[in-house]
Amino acid sequence: MAAEPRDQATSPAAAAAAGRSVAVRAHELAPSIGDLAANLRMIEEAIHAAVKDGVQLLVLPELATSGYYLRPDEAERCALAADDPTFGQWASLLDPGMVLVLGFCERGEHSLFNSAAVMTHAGVISVYRKTHLWDEEQSLFEPGSAPPPVVQTPLGPLGVLICYDLEFPEMPRSLALGGAEIIAVPTNWPLVPRPAGEHAPEVVQAMAAARASCVAIVCCDRGGTERGRTWTQGTAATGCDGWPAGATDAAGRLDTVITVPAERTRIGPRNDTLSDRRPALYSPRLQANPHT
Repeated sequence: MAAEPRDQATSPAAAAAAGRSVAVRAHELAPSIGDLAANLRMIEEAIHAAVKDGVQLLVLPELATSGYYLRPDEAERCALAADDPTFGQWASLLDPGMVLVLGFCERGEHSLFNSAAVMTHAGVISVYRKTHLWDEEQSLFEPGSAPPPVVQTPLGPLGVLICYDLEFPEMPRSLALGGAEIIAVPTNWPLVPRPAGEHAPEVVQAMAAARASCVAIVCCDRGGTERGRTWTQGTAATGCDGWPAGATDAAGRLDTVITVPAERTRIGPRNDTLSDRRPALYSPRLQANPHT
């Protein structure tokens, strides 16, 4: 007997009847390179707007506090410690039960990091330091040494990645195995060529990762241009079934509702996308590195 088609098994109607929903906004801001004060004002305005609109999960771009193509002096000037009072001020603006994820230039004890903070009304509940640094980031930042977290939030278990991290399939899969139901991904995606009518390649990767592990993924890209570089503006929210949900409006906001099915990883009468794994057959191969 043929199994029930996967998309039918996780249809919006079925999911709504047996799961929970989260009102999500990914807001494509356009930070001013090296202008900390202006960027902090912009972020605060985005928080106020999200609270007013009843958003439950607000995701803002990578390095929203500083801009991306930074000179060393600009990075130093814009760096914030994880316990900076600014984060407490932003947390105090959030509604109880609301979650904010945003990228920032973090000042560590001896180095700078490309980091993401997770906040609730109670304050910062997690900081993740990007582990896979892209191109010029390697001249400014130290890569994080801790795995990406699964954070217990009022909206359920939330995973966090930053931009290039998503291009390593092990990263979203590890978060799904750790119990994450939604993964928030602050990003800065430089525009690259693609065939007419196609999704940005990073969005394709998010869709594939979401479908492979039955985990929702919310990617917040950025807008504007910076030192001659153009951004993809590929902000995307992908449901647990791997399909995009919603579209970015003229103000750079993607508002949608993500539904997390009660049996999220169940994709058919006899199949589960995580428990059907057979890691004994492929783990040794995954651990091998032919490039060393």
